[in-house]
Amino acid sequence: MSLVIVESPTKAKTIKGFLGSKYRVESSFGHIRDLPKSSLGVDVKKDFQIKYVIPQKAKKNVKVLKEKAKNEKEIILATDEDREGEAIAYHLKEILSQNRAKNFKRIVFHEITKEAILEAIKNPRDIDLNLVDAQKARRILDRLVGYKLSPLLWKKIASGLSAGRVQSAALKLIVDREREIQNFKPEEYWEIFGLFKIQHCDDNDKIIKTQLTKINQQKLKQFDIKNKEMAVKIKEKILLKDLWEVVIAEKKEILKNPLPPYITATLQQDAAYKLGFSAQKTMLIAQQLYEGVNIKNYERIGLITYMRTDSVHLSQKAISQFRDFIEKNFGKRYLASSLRIFKNKSKLSQEAHEAIRPTNIYFVPENIKSDLTPDQYKLYNLIWSRALATQMSSAIFENTLINIEDAQREFTFEAKGQILKFEGFLKVYQMRLKETVLPEIFLSDKAQLQEVNPQQKFTKPPARFTESSLIKTLKDFGIGRPSTYAPIIETLFKRQYIIKDENKKLIPQEIGFAVSDLLSNHFPQIVDVNFTAHMEDELDEIASGKKSLIPTLKNFYEPFEKLLEEKYKEIEKKEDEKTDRICPKCGNFVVIKLGRFGKFYSCSKYPECDFTENILVSTHIKCPQCKVGEIVERKTRRKKIFYSCSRYPDCKYAMWDKPTGHICSVCGALMGLNRWKKEKCSNKECSTNLKTKS
Repeated sequence: MSLVIVESPTKAKTIKGFLGSKYRVESSFGHIRDLPKSSLGVDVKKDFQIKYVIPQKAKKNVKVLKEKAKNEKEIILATDEDREGEAIAYHLKEILSQNRAKNFKRIVFHEITKEAILEAIKNPRDIDLNLVDAQKARRILDRLVGYKLSPLLWKKIASGLSAGRVQSAALKLIVDREREIQNFKPEEYWEIFGLFKIQHCDDNDKIIKTQLTKINQQKLKQFDIKNKEMAVKIKEKILLKDLWEVVIAEKKEILKNPLPPYITATLQQDAAYKLGFSAQKTMLIAQQLYEGVNIKNYERIGLITYMRTDSVHLSQKAISQFRDFIEKNFGKRYLASSLRIFKNKSKLSQEAHEAIRPTNIYFVPENIKSDLTPDQYKLYNLIWSRALATQMSSAIFENTLINIEDAQREFTFEAKGQILKFEGFLKVYQMRLKETVLPEIFLSDKAQLQEVNPQQKFTKPPARFTESSLIKTLKDFGIGRPSTYAPIIETLFKRQYIIKDENKKLIPQEIGFAVSDLLSNHFPQIVDVNFTAHMEDELDEIASGKKSLIPTLKNFYEPFEKLLEEKYKEIEKKEDEKTDRICPKCGNFVVIKLGRFGKFYSCSKYPECDFTENILVSTHIKCPQCKVGEIVERKTRRKKIFYSCSRYPDCKYAMWDKPTGHICSVCGALMGLNRWKKEKCSNKECSTNLKTKS
């Protein structure tokens, strides 16, 4: 009998159904070895040797795996085909080969289907030590930055803080954007709109709305009409013109092609925009769909391919299946005239092999809806639709351009229209598209000016990041990888560096500003997006065998260690803010201190006097009860934190868990983070909480 080991019990359950009695399938429950929590675990003086330990939670399972592997001659390591999966396979081999020599085989697959698993078993390979080294390098770098920088933050700002190699660069993006918004000064400009009546032969008169786009055939730029005085003068000149005609009336057919299939980043972005899912939730549900779902009248099967990928490539088999499905179900008109092949533009997609797609396009979302949870159905439907659309025909739009000018050709008014003529791929995959229908208008039609309307406008500040736009920015800069986008953002929430408002915008908190500013001023490379991206490239080069582990680590750590020593001496501890308040306990002055959860009042004689008082901290989340106030942080007499409406006592809404800004999909109440940093509904009577209790 052969022992097959995968990461998760769900994955094990699915694979077990594909293999016969000659195979036993077990789960490692994730990583079985890691760096110790209580110490650095990396000997920087001995070529960064790692002191691996078996985490407490993994010890029982490791013992079970050792026992089950004892009498097996062949052990098949079937963990995911990425750096983390390769590292798990490596550690399993290291631990399970300690007792006696065994025959280890490494198999990989992109989907959990019977065909894919059996094919993988026929084609085993060795463990890729380059991938293992790349994972090891990332883990060491993150540990060095986190364990070396965090104590500095404790000493200079407040206890309980943390820094991270990638999270700090992401935090700086959010902080810099917030400062742009704070410092933004709106600039005034004006636009002029015209309403025309078009007369053509015996047809009824047609009304068309237009915008002034040219003066004396020169295209107007945004700030050409700077103020009301200029706008009024132009309006007066326009009103003096009494002869107008249509000088351009063009119609063009425009083709819109489908987007590439999903990769991790684009799936997270689309799921955030269309479904309101956080990056973490998207990956959790995608993992469930990948690892296996019970479908009525079918064996348990993975519904999608591996969800951590940077590749837009689709296998030839998948493309053929998609095209066959389209022709049978929609007809030849909806089938792309030739195969659509998508190529990876980025060098970052070295490890990935396929995009995220359904493993079998004939599992139509509507047909298996009853076998899925509501969230699984929504995400699967999104993946299924996007993948199928890649092989469908282009959508056809008719674009219309109308230009109306006065007889002297001094002023040009323009109107643009767009209508959908043939839906093509839009039949299955919906996109943000706006149709503007213009009346049928012909060249040289006479126009009669009905109204001129100048409108004052102001430039707008840049938008705050959402999870979706932050992930896009991280990917564009080359920061992080498919497996890290969601954990990066989740860490920033857990550290209280950022919060999410009711519009799902990311807002840095005071402690986030303080951490980012200290790192920006004294460790600019750590938060520099280009440097962080360069480090990611170096990890990729280790993975591909182009660079070695030890020199890469030395090139980073040696200058970092020297700088760290200097900064411990140079940086002064953040001073407390003075106030006019008197401590009610001892009579000394009260100061404002900055702690892990933001600012708070404290006696200036702390720790001799332990007086503290909470400063109301707004979460920028609207009260769901009165819809007017904001949820603010408060403390009970026993110093326990809770959250309530800023309009108390007029509004008595309150909750214990820190609100995340998410809304419960079941009852509509605010979601909050409990003390274990897990999101749950604030409504105790909600069915989601009742399920948790049982």
